[in-house]
Amino acid sequence: MSSSIIRGGRAEKVKKIFEQFDINGDGGLNRDEMSSLVVAVNPRVKFSEEQINAILDEVFKTYDEFIDDDKGLTYQGLLRTYDDGAGDVDRDFDALRLQFTHDSSTILPAAAAANSMASEASSSSIVDERIVESQKKQRIAAWAASPSHGIVYDDTWKLVDDLDILIKRLKAKQVKDGRLKGDNSDVYSDAGWSRELGPSAELSDKRVIWEESGHDYATFVKELGVLRGRADGSRSREEAFDGHMAIGRVLYEHQLFKEALVSFKRACELQPTDIRPHFRLGNTYYVLGRHREAKDEFLLALEAAELGGNQWAYLLPQIHVNLGIALEGEGMVLGACEHYREAAILCATHFRALKLLGSALFGVGEYRAAEKALEEAIFLKPDYADAHCDLGSALHAMGEDERAIQEFQKAIDLKPGHVDALYNLGGLYMDMGRYQRASEMYTRVLAVWPNNWRAQLNKAVALLGAGETEEARKTLKEAFKMTNRVELHDAIAHMKHLQKKKPKAKAGTDGEGAFLVVELSKFKRVGARTTLRQELASALEIRAFQRLTRLNNCNVDLLKKEMNETEVPVSYSGSGVPEKSIRKAALEEILQRLLRSLKPETFQGAVKAINERILSVLDAPGSGRVDLGMFYAVLAPICSGPPDKRKRTAFDALLWRPVNAMESSTQVRRGDALTYIKLLRAVYIPSQGTSEMLEIHGETDVSTISFPEFVVMFDDPDWGFGIMTTMVKLETKDRTRHGHHACSVCRYPIIGSRFKEMKSHFSLCNQCYSEGKVPSAFKQEEYKFKEYGSEAEAMKDKCMFFSLHSKSSSENDP
Repeated sequence: MSSSIIRGGRAEKVKKIFEQFDINGDGGLNRDEMSSLVVAVNPRVKFSEEQINAILDEVFKTYDEFIDDDKGLTYQGLLRTYDDGAGDVDRDFDALRLQFTHDSSTILPAAAAANSMASEASSSSIVDERIVESQKKQRIAAWAASPSHGIVYDDTWKLVDDLDILIKRLKAKQVKDGRLKGDNSDVYSDAGWSRELGPSAELSDKRVIWEESGHDYATFVKELGVLRGRADGSRSREEAFDGHMAIGRVLYEHQLFKEALVSFKRACELQPTDIRPHFRLGNTYYVLGRHREAKDEFLLALEAAELGGNQWAYLLPQIHVNLGIALEGEGMVLGACEHYREAAILCATHFRALKLLGSALFGVGEYRAAEKALEEAIFLKPDYADAHCDLGSALHAMGEDERAIQEFQKAIDLKPGHVDALYNLGGLYMDMGRYQRASEMYTRVLAVWPNNWRAQLNKAVALLGAGETEEARKTLKEAFKMTNRVELHDAIAHMKHLQKKKPKAKAGTDGEGAFLVVELSKFKRVGARTTLRQELASALEIRAFQRLTRLNNCNVDLLKKEMNETEVPVSYSGSGVPEKSIRKAALEEILQRLLRSLKPETFQGAVKAINERILSVLDAPGSGRVDLGMFYAVLAPICSGPPDKRKRTAFDALLWRPVNAMESSTQVRRGDALTYIKLLRAVYIPSQGTSEMLEIHGETDVSTISFPEFVVMFDDPDWGFGIMTTMVKLETKDRTRHGHHACSVCRYPIIGSRFKEMKSHFSLCNQCYSEGKVPSAFKQEEYKFKEYGSEAEAMKDKCMFFSLHSKSSSENDP
């Protein structure tokens, strides 16, 4: 049976669609006729004039060879668009309610087809099975009908038939022995893969897990090797390529991914400049969890596309999308954003690319941009549940909770078992204090995903917030059965803390009656070693940022090494100042090397924090580019290593910048150093402001300063970054414990510095001291605190107090 038999039905449908919209009957679809077609086959989408024009521009550009200047897109051109996957023929045909009559000239009657297949198979050693299986060829390998992705040679069809029989035999044996496993994953959010990437529609509701250790699987691999040998023995290199690609596609469809990998690799060897095997190989690597290798293959596919010219234009958007997904698998979300954006530019109607772009932008903290992309995706596909869900998350992050609830609810209405929407809506209700509704959402999550310990834990907290203590306790026990993670222990500690009896609320308290918030002027310190309250607050915030980004584990020596080994061309800003600037996506690759020990999801969190706090300041105009030298300098103070070495690295980063490197190898411009200090404070101490510094010092100073002079400027407590001293103190003492001392406000054991009030003798932890909280039982006109870095210091002070007291008493004795 030839591929033309299968293709005949599609061609007839396309012909009827073409004739329906060829209003003037000139054998071509002009822009008006094509516009009518696009609108008619997408009845649920309301296109703007701008969007319609963008779609038509893309079609007429991509299929230029099928455009008649006087008439428009020819029938062959429309057929090619469907063959390339730009539309679904069956869906469009049904949407237009056209009548279809089989033409005996293009589609063989069933009996004739069966006889033809039997005759073709007569020389095979597996004749009987092939007759049955060949009748199902259209359903098994529908992709093979496409001239761009499908089968070219008749002998390849024989390979596909024989392979399908082998797979059926293997499946029958493993099902019989109970070794074939499947996992229903249809209720979860899609991972972003198009039809080209995930298993086929027939298999999408099941994740098949083959047992690869048995004798039957070994036999299958051996017989598969025979088929591959037949492909290698083909009459030409092109036919061998066709055979290996088809074998790979069939294996992929049946989720035999490891074996598909072998076939696609062989196809790459046969035609290394062909885009398709690299594309397929990348997809397979991704499914196997080998994201870095998937990324490399997609990059090779892009290179091949550039060499192939317009031939592969139709596949470029999907390559960019898949490359973005592979990058996200590595935690490289900034890089993924670039490729999703490129896919959306190449194909204006690619709603999945827009959804993924919005999700990725949300992942790096760019919520407004995420909102715009997700709304565009929903405009193109109103029933896109995942897009509604992610839009709800973005709106919640921006504080637009009522709109967020509406979007989450739309996602749930479209897909009642949408776990992400239910879970996120539960979190939103928790943040709003609507604990009963939150509990209901988590209950619905557990109905779909019974072993989700996070949902079980959050349900317990929600029940506790709703005052249902006994139910909360039972739910927490259930969570305990699911996991024994540290988060659960923290939650239990928090639960016990909330259950402690608290005094009735008093005027001027936070409503719980546990503490008072005292104004800054009433907080006094005993001794110069006691940290100022407002200084500690800023240092704690920087310390939290260090932990979130894991930059406290990145030594400045590694930063210096990266700076010395990175080659960046010099570019010129709008003011004509030379600088070494790079795109955010390239900067993300440097961060990955600096934080190479992090898992992808942890790295993604670090990039989000760095983007929100540092890159947003360094790239204030939103150009997407960052001055790399200034970035290194801003990063240096919060990396690990001796403080002096951190300052030296920051200075060297400024020396590395072209504006300083051209003038001196040992000194930097004073104006450049002042700009750096301004940025440093804007990033890490934004609450204290920086405008006055520039008004006093100015930025136009072209005089130079040495490293010692830079250190003096850096350490200035008012205009510099003197807070680094407090920050380093926190780094060295953040594991210090103080025996059985607990904070008198939050009741947690004190870790780090202990601040003792010298009159009432209560103690505060770092956090409560920095926030100005004192126990409501101790109302005083002012509070005097002394800081203890360790219990030994407190004991030393205590001994000194008793020694002085004893001496005073003896002097007064008669």
